[in-house]
Amino acid sequence: MGIPLIQQTTIARYILSKKLTGQKRYPLAMMLEPLFQCNLACAGCGKIDQPKEILQKRMSVEQALAAVDECDAPVVSIPGGEPLIHKDLPKIVEGLIERKKFVYLCTNAILMPKHIDEYKPSPYFTWSVHLDGLEKRHDESVCMDGVFDKAVAAIKLALSKGFRVTVNCTLFNSEPPEEVADFFDYAMELGVEGITVSPGYSYQHAPRQDVFLGRSESKHLFRNIFKVGKERKSKWAFNQSAMFMDFIAGNQAYQCTPWSNPTYNIFGWQKPCYLLVDEGYAKTYKELMEETEWEKYGVGINPKCDNCMAHCGFEGTAVDDMFAHPLKALKVSMFGPRTDGPMAPDLPVKYGDRADATAIKIPISSIQRRSSSTGVDANH
Repeated sequence: MGIPLIQQTTIARYILSKKLTGQKRYPLAMMLEPLFQCNLACAGCGKIDQPKEILQKRMSVEQALAAVDECDAPVVSIPGGEPLIHKDLPKIVEGLIERKKFVYLCTNAILMPKHIDEYKPSPYFTWSVHLDGLEKRHDESVCMDGVFDKAVAAIKLALSKGFRVTVNCTLFNSEPPEEVADFFDYAMELGVEGITVSPGYSYQHAPRQDVFLGRSESKHLFRNIFKVGKERKSKWAFNQSAMFMDFIAGNQAYQCTPWSNPTYNIFGWQKPCYLLVDEGYAKTYKELMEETEWEKYGVGINPKCDNCMAHCGFEGTAVDDMFAHPLKALKVSMFGPRTDGPMAPDLPVKYGDRADATAIKIPISSIQRRSSSTGVDANH
């Protein structure tokens, strides 16, 4: 695992305290989105499809810190948009570090050289740089040439200044396993602490829908990636639990735990998770936890969730399984995910159990890119 011991022990103590007090729902990490504006327009992004007046909104320092205090998760991830556009972000980060939160500042790295001296190295602060592969693959993913080179230069700069640095990687369709393995090898050679990886989820408002992975595709892709890594004897460090890696390789049949990674943004507390953008908002964290109809979300429960294997939903489930079955988790940690044999069975579809279920299940492979002339999906 690419997670320092101080962070592992802090989170372990936090989880144990919640379990000992019998708390059923609690957050492991919190997504804090201080703005939606970005300096890129990536094909798979579902966060920048907002009117100009919304993209220009900024969360205040006081509002951000109050939300973190309300939630009290040990880890705070700051995505966007591009967070470095926010002029008060250094004050937000400083306030989080004072609270001894483990902060992951997620950035495409274009603005890092300009702003890096506004931050100080700390065991509680990590630059999480977006890289979706090697140069050609990454630049295609972010829809702009030259971004890969800028990101790599920013990573090297941050490492030279003593910062913790990870890379976050979203894998979309048609990824050759050997090329992904090459990228993981390269990331380790750069000297980053670890890799956060997730299958691409089909954001409803993303500019393109033909880039995402379905669950079956995801499992086969990750099995093949891990198989290549074992054949090469690569030493990859992931900023995620071993059981989550086993899950995305198709070896665990997990249900989503959406409350383990709540999101707060300029609209409020997002229901039920970071990825579903049209389900409404709660005014307070207490309202989010107590009034969200959690039972209406999950694989086989809600068709919007069916192709999701993203870490923000399933990492919490994986960590809970690790605590419940430590010997199983130890085996996976020692030997890595299994890359052959039968996969864990899919969760049953329960749409018929809900009176309000009206969805038609559409395979992800049949969803085409949005028509530029009509503004609607081509298959409609």
